[in-house]
Amino acid sequence: MAEKKTPLRKEFSKGLIAENPVLRLVLGTCPTLAISSSVVNAIGMGVSATIVLICSNIAISALRKVIPNKVRIPAYVVIIASFVTMVQMLVKAFVPAIDQALGVFLPLIVVNCIILGRAEGFANSNPVLASAVDGLGMGVGFTLTLVVMGTVREVLGAGTFLGGAQSLLVLFGENTLNGFNGFNLLKSFPGIVPIGIFVLAPGGFFMFGVLMALANYLAERKGKPKANLGCEGCPMASTCTIQKKQPMEKEAAQ
Repeated sequence: MAEKKTPLRKEFSKGLIAENPVLRLVLGTCPTLAISSSVVNAIGMGVSATIVLICSNIAISALRKVIPNKVRIPAYVVIIASFVTMVQMLVKAFVPAIDQALGVFLPLIVVNCIILGRAEGFANSNPVLASAVDGLGMGVGFTLTLVVMGTVREVLGAGTFLGGAQSLLVLFGENTLNGFNGFNLLKSFPGIVPIGIFVLAPGGFFMFGVLMALANYLAERKGKPKANLGCEGCPMASTCTIQKKQPMEKEAAQ
């Protein structure tokens, strides 16, 4: 497969808006909905996924000519799982509160469609540097989406912003910023009552739908297609057995 030569700046920026993994490619929706109830959790998941994205893209791109085509998907999973394990161990050691908050979703980065999708859709056919930049851009885009959702859900649903920030700041030593642990908006505006549903699952789906609608609106204004929710929008559509099976079933039915 021929390698594509694209400016590194474009490789990075496409993950922010044009090919945002959550809002445009509709990948990684499970952790997006589950973790985005607070900004701190969103940052923890976003940074963890970004590190895995960059490292796995680099490794897979470097080994793309060595890994046999028939076993490339299992090989990608092993590589991704190795980096996820290392990230999880580091999180457990240095920010245990984040590890506890993220729970099972931290090790489940192994099967995150964003990670495997970039490995199959980009890293296996592009040089190392471009793959690293692609991973960084996709990771930043994923993190920004989580932070935006987390900000709205936390402010409206809990009346706080950056609540539990000490769980991240502990990396820089105890009592960082004089014990800063987020903003309690209820103290500043005592008459406001939080809308608790925003920190629950329905609030996550609502915010996801709003951001998806906004992303589609902006895409249409720029003459780009809406986010594809079907199999055709998946980066691995060309290798998916389900995708290949559907046309055969339609022909048999006719």
